[in-house]
Amino acid sequence: MIRFITKRLLFAPLVLLVLITVTFFLVRLAPGNPFSAERAVSPETEAALMARYHLDRPVLVQYAYYVGGLVRGDLGPSLKHRERTVNEIVAHHLPFSVRLGTMALGVALLTGLTVGFLSALRPRTWLDYACTSVAVLGISLPVFVIGPLLQMLFSRTWQLFPVAGVGTWRHLVLPASALALPFAARFARLARAGFLEVLHEPFIRTARAKGLAERTVLIRHALRGGVLPVVSFLGPAVASITTGSLVVERIFGIPGLGREFVESALNRDYTMVMGTVIVYGALIVVCNLFTDLVYAWLDPRVRAG
Repeated sequence: MIRFITKRLLFAPLVLLVLITVTFFLVRLAPGNPFSAERAVSPETEAALMARYHLDRPVLVQYAYYVGGLVRGDLGPSLKHRERTVNEIVAHHLPFSVRLGTMALGVALLTGLTVGFLSALRPRTWLDYACTSVAVLGISLPVFVIGPLLQMLFSRTWQLFPVAGVGTWRHLVLPASALALPFAARFARLARAGFLEVLHEPFIRTARAKGLAERTVLIRHALRGGVLPVVSFLGPAVASITTGSLVVERIFGIPGLGREFVESALNRDYTMVMGTVIVYGALIVVCNLFTDLVYAWLDPRVRAG
């Protein structure tokens, strides 16, 4: 396990470097520059701004400047919010996105595992069909449809939760639910398949033949193997929740990092786009590593391999 963790930790910077390099050159392929849309900017002023941020240099020189700043932990100045750096903007907006994503992932895991577990215990019954139907509906509806529906029902009609904004935990209920529902549906389908497969394994029949209580069989023996498909999907799920939060933050007026990413892309704020991609990329790399460790802890065959 120590060798496995070391290899992943050594491989992570290389993955981030490839992501940084590809993103750096892609954003500069877009027509125009960050200052071409400025109002009443003379060519002399635009040239001075380009020189100030080293954008008048060759692309490879710009890349060297940027990577040198990253080595020092500097994400650079924002090209639109010139009085603030990218580090300051990320530090201010990232906590909102982390709270939203963490709450959504917790709701999705709790709901999906519960529904999948109950569905696997009663296969081909009305409970199984009802759970499967709800899961298919959750997968089919996109986030930009679920969000306004939740706002209309729970904010406009029943007035149970705030329609948008930030503040107390009540402000996160609707956006976290909208973000969690599609992933809860996927977790439910994966958990159902995993539990159905495990419940027919010989070691489950052996445990029951020894006279163990059904609850002991399910919790101590079946649960560990049944959640393996869900654990294997956690890495891609975190990535999807991260990118899906861009839409949810826009709908519910949450000042998270996703909104800044969209606005910076529209405004051609190169450094802000790069900073957001780096933060999200590092978060996904860490989550994938954590997922692999949990999977190896649950399945002895992975540790043996």
